[in-house]
Amino acid sequence: MKSLYSSSEAYAEHKISVDMSHKVYVEESGSEQGIPVVFLHGGPGSGCNSAHRRFFDPRAYRVILFDQRGAGKSEPLGETANNTTQDLIEDLETIREYLGINRWLLFGGSWGATLSLAYAQKHHEKILGMILRGVFLARMSDLEWFFYELQQLLPAAWKKFTEDVYPCRSAADLINWYHTAVHQGSVEVALSAANKWAEWGANVANWHLPGKLQKTSGQDEQIEQQNQRLLAKVKLETHYAKHGYFLSDDELLKRMSRLPPMPVAIVHGVLDITCRLQAAWQLHQSIPDSRFTRLPQAGHLIDDPAMVAALVKETDAMRDKLLGLL
Repeated sequence: MKSLYSSSEAYAEHKISVDMSHKVYVEESGSEQGIPVVFLHGGPGSGCNSAHRRFFDPRAYRVILFDQRGAGKSEPLGETANNTTQDLIEDLETIREYLGINRWLLFGGSWGATLSLAYAQKHHEKILGMILRGVFLARMSDLEWFFYELQQLLPAAWKKFTEDVYPCRSAADLINWYHTAVHQGSVEVALSAANKWAEWGANVANWHLPGKLQKTSGQDEQIEQQNQRLLAKVKLETHYAKHGYFLSDDELLKRMSRLPPMPVAIVHGVLDITCRLQAAWQLHQSIPDSRFTRLPQAGHLIDDPAMVAALVKETDAMRDKLLGLL
């Protein structure tokens, strides 16, 4: 079973101004002459970390990690103004041009897979291929599943998640209530709502892994920083969810015909109830010659050992394929 590559350091870091208010953090690691690959993180709002470099052979890849607007080390943290899917698509183009890259490989999971598809459909001539994990298609049906229908599988967790929300008859009721709470509520209300929102997401992602949830701990200063980052992340997640991820319903599948032939690998865990297996299968069916890997014992998380092994296998396979073409 394949494992992550050894830790490596970034050889370059950048803060790129993408408009009058946003600066995005970008880092490069691996080989300066290697195959360019950009890592698109989830959330929206999760940000990247050094472990994400380790999915790629550092001798063969030029690894670009970037924190999307409002996330991670990008500034200002948690900012939702001028923060849409279309803005992120253009940020990718700004980064690509800034780094002098002609074409690059996309590697995205969950929301990162959504953004990968949206970017590829608009700028397909700049894409070498895609590796997609835990596919999220950002449809209304996906939101209904995650925020409403999952009460059937996780009734106790959903009851806690919705105890302050009345009426709660749909995903929209929940999303709107939480959006108001974290964006317009007092600090106490906003932080309480952010914690409940995050706890629901963690319960769903870890449903098959008892005891995996972690409580915030540490010194007061550390807790304050963690709270600020949590609130920023939930502000971004509720912002995107409330606006349907700035995509029309089922837009991504309807536009798949725009993609020219390119190597695409799709990896999805059978135990992933955050993003349904059906979405990954539908995407696979819409991309001729795409490779679909179904992992019977894996869930949604990127650090699941089976998911790690499958993703490293795909980056190695893509390395061998692209080195023969470039």
